[in-house]
Amino acid sequence: MAAAPISLFHAFGVELEYMIVDARTLSVRPIADEVLKAAAGQITSEVECGEIAWSNELALHVIELKTNGPAPSLAPLPTLFQEQVTRIQEILARYDARLMPTAMHPWMNPDQELRLWPHDYNPVYESYNRIFDCRGHGWANLQSVHLNLPFADDEEFGRLHAAIRLLLPILPALAASSPVVERRLSGLLDTRMETYRSNSQRIPSITGAVIPEPVFTRKDYQQRILERMYADIAPHDPAGILQHEWLNSRGAITRFDRNTIEIRVLDVQECPLADVAICAAAAAVHIQPKASPILP
Repeated sequence: MAAAPISLFHAFGVELEYMIVDARTLSVRPIADEVLKAAAGQITSEVECGEIAWSNELALHVIELKTNGPAPSLAPLPTLFQEQVTRIQEILARYDARLMPTAMHPWMNPDQELRLWPHDYNPVYESYNRIFDCRGHGWANLQSVHLNLPFADDEEFGRLHAAIRLLLPILPALAASSPVVERRLSGLLDTRMETYRSNSQRIPSITGAVIPEPVFTRKDYQQRILERMYADIAPHDPAGILQHEWLNSRGAITRFDRNTIEIRVLDVQECPLADVAICAAAAAVHIQPKASPILP
C-alpha cells in the first residue's frame, strides 16, 4: 500500500554536496566511488547509513549526503549529518584525502579535471555531457544544498509553489559561499548561481529564468514547464534518457513522483549545522511559530 501523502511542513528532505580533495594540496580527487565501495563492500551508487544516506553525483569528486527518506523534524539533522561527515573523513584518510565544503572549488580547472561517475547511471551523465559538455564550472564545480518540502495535494502544491517563488530571490543572499573561482575573486558572492543559471543555455527551457513560472496546479505545471522542456530536448535525446522531472534545473523543481518541491538555490556551507540552520530559516517563513514541526 502506498504511503499517504505528507502535508505541508510535516517532513523535510535535505541533501548536502561535498567535494573530495587531497588532504595536503586540497586539489580535487575523483574517488567518490572508492568511498562508497569502502562503506558498502562493493561499487554502488548509494549507501544507507540509518537516517542518512550517501550517494554519488555527476562528478566523481563529489559525494552527497541526504536524509534517508522524509525527516519529521530538522532539529536532529545537524548531528546526524555531522556523524556521517566524520565517518567519510575517516575513510578518506586512507587515501590521503578529505572533504571540502563551500559551493565552488577556488582553483579547480574543470576542463582538465572533470571525471564523470563511470558506474550505474553513467548513461544519464554521458547524455548530459554529450548535449551540454559538462567540463564547465556549471556542471563540474558546484556544491549545493537541496531542501525538499512536501505537499499532499494540488491545493497545497499551489500554495507552496507560490510561497517558494517569493522566497527564491532572497535565499542566495543568505547562503552565498562561492566568491572565488579559478584563483580569482569573481565579483560575486554567489558565483555558483551565476554559473548554474547558464549551464543549460543550449536548451533554455531546462533552467528557464531560475525562478519557476507562476503555475499553481499540476496540470499547468505539466503543460507549461515539463512538456515544453521534454519537447525541446527530444531532438538531442532520442532515447528519452533525460526526459524525467529531474531534468528540470530551475531554482526550485517540482517532483510529482514524490510530491515535493526541491529548493536548489542554496550554496553549501562550512558545516551541516549552518546548512540546516538556513533550511530551517527558509521553512520557518511559511509556518506559525507555535505550531512549528521544525524545532522541539
